[in-house]
Amino acid sequence: MNFLNIFVFNFNNQKLNIMTNLFLSVPVMATDDYVGFTFFVGCMAMMAASAFFFLSMNSFDRKWKTSILVSGLITFIAAVHYYYMRDYWASTGESPTFFRYVDWILTVPLMCVEFYLILKAAGATQKLMWTLIGASVVMLVTGYWGEGVDRDNAALWGLISGLAYFYIVYLVWFGEVKQLAANAGGAVAEANKWLGWFVLAGWAIYPIGYMAGTGDFGGGQWYQGLFNLDMDVIYNIGDAINKIGFGLVIYALAIKDSAKS
Repeated sequence: MNFLNIFVFNFNNQKLNIMTNLFLSVPVMATDDYVGFTFFVGCMAMMAASAFFFLSMNSFDRKWKTSILVSGLITFIAAVHYYYMRDYWASTGESPTFFRYVDWILTVPLMCVEFYLILKAAGATQKLMWTLIGASVVMLVTGYWGEGVDRDNAALWGLISGLAYFYIVYLVWFGEVKQLAANAGGAVAEANKWLGWFVLAGWAIYPIGYMAGTGDFGGGQWYQGLFNLDMDVIYNIGDAINKIGFGLVIYALAIKDSAKS
């Protein structure tokens, strides 16, 4: 056996060992761990949605490919983070707050970009896009600060985060986003309405999760005991509904528009 063959043999063995260690190092999930189960299902659902969006890109006109790509990126980024969050939960039994907010700081602004992409033909400007992104970043940074850093003042940081959230709701339902969608009419207006419901009702899940998880911080916030639910379960269900749902609305709009062509 020459040097090259020895090198290839050792290299393949090393890869096999790495893959074996990767799978063997994943903690076993208890059968009654319903929180861990939602992390696992969330990861699988996001990965399946990513494959669906990526594989369907070539089925549409060029103008829709970017929107479908962004939908796939949103769910793919979430799937990767859910894989690590599930592992973190199984290993420590603690909420993966840092990983979750890293996921959100990447995916939520991309969800805001979706509004810009579908309304661009109706006159949406980059200023509107950056306004939505800026509000989403404020919402997330202040939420993390209350949940992971300044826990004694979780209610205050939650209030600031909530104000940023309601500003996004205002833009989508009553502000510039609403006006542009109304001017565009047809399938664009319908898709914007559905995305607006995801923002209003779907994103409202997260403040509930925040209050459920931070109620006992700092000796007890004013909303302590208001929501006797598991924060991670609420967040996991909300992520699956909102991120996959956002992409499916964009997909349906692309299908409807392509059928007219």
